Amino acid sequence: MMPQRDRPSCGAVPVSGKGFVVAERLPGVDAGFLYMETPTQHMHTLKVSFLDVSGVPGGYSYEAFTAGLAERLHLLPPFRRRLRTVPFRLHHPVWVEDEAVDVPRHLRRVVVPSPGTQREVEQVIGRLASTRLDRSRPLWEIAVLEGLADGTIGVVAKIHHAVADGAAASALLANVMDTDRPLDLPAWEPEETPRPRQLVGHAARDQGRQLLHLPALLWRTLRSVLHLVRRRRDMPVIPPRPILDTPKVSFNGSISARRSFATASLSLPTLRAVRKATGVTFNDVVLGVVAGALVAWLEEQGEHPSSSLTAGIPVGTDRAGAIPRLAGNRVSNMFTSLCTDVKDPIERLQAIAQVTAQAKVVQETLGLKMLEDWVQYTPPALFTGFMRLYSRLGGADHHRAPFNVVVSNVPGPTEPVTVGAARLTDLYSVGPIMEGIGLNITVWSYLDRLNFSALACPDTLPDLPGLVKHLAPALAELSAATGAPDGAST
Repeated sequence: MMPQRDRPSCGAVPVSGKGFVVAERLPGVDAGFLYMETPTQHMHTLKVSFLDVSGVPGGYSYEAFTAGLAERLHLLPPFRRRLRTVPFRLHHPVWVEDEAVDVPRHLRRVVVPSPGTQREVEQVIGRLASTRLDRSRPLWEIAVLEGLADGTIGVVAKIHHAVADGAAASALLANVMDTDRPLDLPAWEPEETPRPRQLVGHAARDQGRQLLHLPALLWRTLRSVLHLVRRRRDMPVIPPRPILDTPKVSFNGSISARRSFATASLSLPTLRAVRKATGVTFNDVVLGVVAGALVAWLEEQGEHPSSSLTAGIPVGTDRAGAIPRLAGNRVSNMFTSLCTDVKDPIERLQAIAQVTAQAKVVQETLGLKMLEDWVQYTPPALFTGFMRLYSRLGGADHHRAPFNVVVSNVPGPTEPVTVGAARLTDLYSVGPIMEGIGLNITVWSYLDRLNFSALACPDTLPDLPGLVKHLAPALAELSAATGAPDGAST
């Protein structure tokens, strides 16, 4: 059973009106994704599903799809919430259950240009990713793509990162699909909008409580850092340091609002076979495939970085066995090397495994939740203003990026899934790019496939499909070198 309200478990803000109403404050990690957003840095994620609608009784229609989504909206709690900003930005915003969600306003119908191949679909998705979400409404949009060559429809859900991370989005997806494990959710209870005076009063109260925890956080952080300094002396391999050890490449710089999107589908059994043959982790093989693709692409571009490219890897902080979340972010970041300066693919994979193992030690020493704890103290007005100025002035062009590329890996459904009478044929997802970090590669599995999605800015990376096309050969290279079964791409 789900808790009575499936919301981020940080700082409920009681607000009285007619009766008793509860609004819930965003934790700092969620609110931070709002503060980072600028006209060129969009902080939404994309979830892309392809549905075979040939078996839908009476045939598919956009109107029926809209009605079906409205019927399932009670299974998507974050889709019913809108933001309420605290006056003067004295504290993080709060979520309020919307009185009535106008579903058609969140949907759009898009006919993919002929011939409707994956290439045209990706171009459409890139354009959809290039616009920000309207913060006056719940922070989601869905585009239904029609006119695909294979007769399927595409469903592109654009969800703000403040709403859900990869794990929560996966649970949301499972909850609206026809599986044997739907989550039991409370009835939808629209809430009154808190008055400005109430928001200010409760913000002051919450800030006071929060400051009481600051000395303990400072002491805990100091102890963790000193412990890490001691542990680093004995590490066989030193993980890269953000900014200090990041080489410059063409897609690391200031970005525009434009986005490009590209995909590749690889064989999941082949990746598992490579993992088994080499003794590394599954995520190490994913990083090895990405590294191999980047090595080939850099060679084509004539780019020769001064050192190995580095990657930022989002890592979930949920406890093992915890009840699936449908909202919020429980995530930290791990920094590792892609060892692109190692020529042999197997040696590169083993080097990645060694560095990543030590990167996990760094993260565990500092504490998985340290980032979450510190961003709780982010000053909304100051950080928002800084990000907008930094973006407008092209600040990312004047220093090294924290790391070169985001690589994220989220497990997806292992059994065939249906939505109503429609069959899910494929599933992709990708997170945002940021100023200075102009490439995001996100991996979601479905059945026997591992689906790679890449997002970039065409002004800094003009030919994203040209990079993504190297993923399948990179896996094939690893497979051949280890004697793993063939079938790198599907």
